[in-house]
Amino acid sequence: MKVVCTGAAGFIGSHLCETLIANGDDVIGIDNLSTGDHRNITKLETHYRDKFNFLCCSAGAKLLVQSSFERCDCVYHLASSVGVRRIIERPVEAVRNICGTTDVVLKLCARYRKPVLITSTSEVYGKGNAVPFREDDDVVLGPTNSPRWSYAAAKMVDEFLALAYFRESGLPCRVVRLFNTVGPRQTGTYGMVVPNFVAQAKRGVPLTVYGDGSQTRCFTSVHDIVPGLVDIMACEASAGQVVNLGSDEEISILDLALHVIATTKSDSPIQYVTFADAYGVHFDDMARRKPDLSRARDLIGWKPKWTLAEILRELCYG
Repeated sequence: MKVVCTGAAGFIGSHLCETLIANGDDVIGIDNLSTGDHRNITKLETHYRDKFNFLCCSAGAKLLVQSSFERCDCVYHLASSVGVRRIIERPVEAVRNICGTTDVVLKLCARYRKPVLITSTSEVYGKGNAVPFREDDDVVLGPTNSPRWSYAAAKMVDEFLALAYFRESGLPCRVVRLFNTVGPRQTGTYGMVVPNFVAQAKRGVPLTVYGDGSQTRCFTSVHDIVPGLVDIMACEASAGQVVNLGSDEEISILDLALHVIATTKSDSPIQYVTFADAYGVHFDDMARRKPDLSRARDLIGWKPKWTLAEILRELCYG
């Protein structure tokens, strides 16, 4: 097939493009490089010129991207503002970029009747305490004067819009909520905890743990997530559905830091930092974030294969 992938130069997007090409597809990658890195797709541009075409622009630039949507067979929409720090520091840009870009993508998909998969986030579960999180659970967000929740709210608007297109016009839209995906090429620039811990441990500097470190997360390898995205796109029954993809192997952030120190054989100490000192604003954090994976299992037989220990070994030693 001919596939459009927005956010193609990003961490997950670049791995997805490689997988699609390995599967025999032709890929049109779109990215404005605001958070993506052109180095992530250099190999594709160099060795797969007949299979990969890159457009350096926003996926929301309708006039520039519409011919690609017209010619493709399906669309993976991964382009988004990313990282808690970037969201807090540039909230206007984040909300407008997330909602505006998705609006354009869905309009074009509707015009040309192209199946589309939109990646969302576990952040939409907000302060929910019905763990593990199910796709049909109620969500509880914090107040609008806390920029912490603007990302979750914007991604929820994306979901509402995609599902509205499905209900109103039958456009094959599916939404995937990703839980803490990690792997090669991920940067800690925007606050991602695992690459930050690994970099700090390798330098021998303190690992900065926010709060008391008791908050738990589930970390999933990008090598598990990407095949899941491909299979969900291929699954007709997933149209009009929201699907969790992630690991259900839960670990506290403090234990994660200690695990990284042990894996790298580092002498780095732990340094506790308050959320207010880290972000300069009041910050509500989720105590737990663990997915219910029943729907992914029922639809595509999916479950993660990589353990956290394997993920960390790959990141620490390649």
